[in-house]
Amino acid sequence: MLQPPHQSLQVAAVAPQRGPAREQEGPWHAEAVCRRDEAGLFFAPSKEPTAARLSREEAAKRVCGRCPVMVECREHALLQPEPYGVWGGLTAAERRVVLARRRRRDMEMKKAARASQIAAAG
Repeated sequence: MLQPPHQSLQVAAVAPQRGPAREQEGPWHAEAVCRRDEAGLFFAPSKEPTAARLSREEAAKRVCGRCPVMVECREHALLQPEPYGVWGGLTAAERRVVLARRRRRDMEMKKAARASQIAAAG
């Protein structure tokens, strides 16, 4: 089974948010609210019924909603990418949607850049 967020965050090798204030405070995961909450809230047990999963995920998202490092956590989960659990207020399925949108946006930006290069050259 995967480590719950609060345990895996203790050993996560992630760069802290840039800026002098964050560097003085230490890595982002040191401030994560989930470090103090029940691990089972963030990861699904095997064969969890749908209603129970949705309820658990909503409870985990409420914890994330009051976390001062939610954005850093979310970006960590998107960059890794973390395949399981609730990270930064997003489930694994929600993170897949965000990543797909980012890929689509990046492709559209590249196409637009190429089109403007061709127009400028022509």
